[in-house]
Amino acid sequence: MNISNRSIDLNADLGESFGPWRMGDDATMLSLVTSANVACGGHASDPETMFQTLSLAQEHGVVVGAHPGYPDLLGFGRRRLPYSPAETQRFCVSQIGALMGISSLAGMKVRYVKPHGALGNLAADDREVAEAIVEGVAALGGLAILAISGTELETVARAHGLEVYSEIFADRSYTSRGRLVPRSHPSAMITDPETSAQRLIKFFETGVMPTIDGPPVTLRADSICIHGDGPHAVSMAQKLKAALADAGLTFAPFLAAKNQLNS
Repeated sequence: MNISNRSIDLNADLGESFGPWRMGDDATMLSLVTSANVACGGHASDPETMFQTLSLAQEHGVVVGAHPGYPDLLGFGRRRLPYSPAETQRFCVSQIGALMGISSLAGMKVRYVKPHGALGNLAADDREVAEAIVEGVAALGGLAILAISGTELETVARAHGLEVYSEIFADRSYTSRGRLVPRSHPSAMITDPETSAQRLIKFFETGVMPTIDGPPVTLRADSICIHGDGPHAVSMAQKLKAALADAGLTFAPFLAAKNQLNS
């Protein structure tokens, strides 16, 4: 498949600082990505961090989405906690609502929802949790879902008639089930920009993603996630974006940038 001039979104998980504690270089990342998944007080962030992140996104013309996760600041939302689906729905709606409120002050509009970390991985396989999240998002009205490709969350959101977009990961390995390799595995993270770029270019040419434990898996991609919390995140994002551009890809948000400002 010829990938020349194909348009793709680049997203990153941002706004993950807390008070005086800094996580990542949001200002630079927002100059590179086209969509930003903004933490909203569960696994990270606070009102001031949300406001600053949304304001920077506005300056750079970046579309913003809510990034709810387990209410677990200590574990950064990467631990699966024993919440029921109903409780999960309520903490997700609460976090999304908080970001929507701050976005009104920043003159922005939250356009979509992407679950974070352990919650996103659970919603990939647990239909009840996926249903709870989707029904909560639907109750808020007008929000799309950004889901890991090939997951229950993606399927359930489509079944409920929500606008759904699928993402793949630039810096994470896959299993033959189409799931992300757990971070505890030594091969979970891809840290070399050239390796990441060549893997993605081949994916866009073939439609299949290599896995660590079996044959490649077919995935759909409306967006590429580049994590913003690693020590070399900016360098990785810069080199990866340049390599993909050299291969002929162009970059644009999966949701139109127009209408992102609050009226």
